[in-house]
Amino acid sequence: MGRRDLPDEQWAVLEPLLPKGTKAGRPPVWSRRQLIDGMRFRVRTGVPWRDLPTDYGPWGRIYHLFRRWQRNGTWQRILTRLQALADAKEAITGDLGVDSTVCRAHQHAAGAGKRGDL
Repeated sequence: MGRRDLPDEQWAVLEPLLPKGTKAGRPPVWSRRQLIDGMRFRVRTGVPWRDLPTDYGPWGRIYHLFRRWQRNGTWQRILTRLQALADAKEAITGDLGVDSTVCRAHQHAAGAGKRGDL
């Protein structure tokens, strides 16, 4: 397990929310946990799917599972359930704080133009 892979405590919460595999046949070569860690790596780093480290499994398998769950609403259901769990623990607050360091302008945006210039 890599240092940025899903910890056991978080996996214990996520695993029951995942769809159950319905296909009969030989057992999968790659565990769901490895595949999900691959998805998380890709989302976190922004690397192209084809450049995923092979430790997570074949990039095509990770991509197709990600897209299937995206299309059938699995990710939305997981998000909704995790938000409900966090809300039940009162871990989500409605407080919001914004300061000027969040709203940065491009360095050339300071002077939009000289007066009279159009």
